[in-house]
Amino acid sequence: MPPRRRSGAAAPDHLTAENLETLAAAIAEGKRATVYLRDAMPSLGLEAGASAKVISVQGNTVLIRPKGVDDELPFEAEELLMRRIPAPKPAPAAKSAPAAPVVHQEIEPGPPPAPKTPAAKTVAVPQPAAAAVPKPAAAPAKRTAKRVPTGVSVTIHAGADNDWSVTVAHGAKRPGKAVPVSPDAVERAVRELGEETAIEAVESIIVAARNLAAARVDELSRQLEDARKALEALGAGE
Repeated sequence: MPPRRRSGAAAPDHLTAENLETLAAAIAEGKRATVYLRDAMPSLGLEAGASAKVISVQGNTVLIRPKGVDDELPFEAEELLMRRIPAPKPAPAAKSAPAAPVVHQEIEPGPPPAPKTPAAKTVAVPQPAAAAVPKPAAAPAKRTAKRVPTGVSVTIHAGADNDWSVTVAHGAKRPGKAVPVSPDAVERAVRELGEETAIEAVESIIVAARNLAAARVDELSRQLEDARKALEALGAGE
């Protein structure tokens, strides 16, 4: 059992290495892990101390989904807290002092006032100009939402008439429209990949199509030759 933290010790203002290990262990066990934002994010409408669900922990980076945000955002450990910061309690209002009692006192007439002396003249002394106060540095730009890129699937299709096409699908979305491509372009691309199974599959289809085309040419050449002979025979009879 880890030693308990002393009640007088101040809590860290960010996730520690021990916190990261605890969060990673909770996710591995299928438990829910929650952290809290250290600073506000006005661009997403999040205040400081907003809760967020931990998706994964990679080193010092924590992938989270803040409450009310349908997106997964990467944060550093220095930007997150393990516990919510309690809001400061308002200072108690100062009690007003009791009103002093009113004392009615009769004032007896005194001696006549002394003659007035001329008032001393006040000379205005120019004050030194106030030193220029430097402007505070501009606050760093707020973090914007970063969407984690999804996977991409590329499918190559060969038709019965040696017509080739390529379709692309992003993540779990439906594949887009098939785009026609030439067989030699497909062969060059597969050779660049270096995957022997794919190379053999593509070459076998291309070789079969080439043999079929060659046989078709031979057949058409034979029919053309027969037609030429038939034409010559008809011409010789005139």
